[in-house]
Amino acid sequence: MSSSPDRPLFETYRCRDCGSETGFRSRRRTLSERFLLPLFLMQPVRCGECFRRDYRLIFTPVMDRLSDATARIMPGKQSGTTTSHRNVA
Repeated sequence: MSSSPDRPLFETYRCRDCGSETGFRSRRRTLSERFLLPLFLMQPVRCGECFRRDYRLIFTPVMDRLSDATARIMPGKQSGTTTSHRNVA
């Protein structure tokens, strides 16, 4: 393995279907995803554009899940408080 200065150490995420560079971690669904993927240093990843689900190396830089990211974006909201004007279906 050569260490070329123009090539990063770890490959960036690129969707194999649509070519998007936006990828998010996906939940591990089955027992094989929970226990076998980590043995092979793999993780489930979902494309942010076409929503295709794929497996990539854990070293591939992707963003956190959207639900996790939105919780961090709104730090002023506390999870334990309820409001009376909330529209809940």
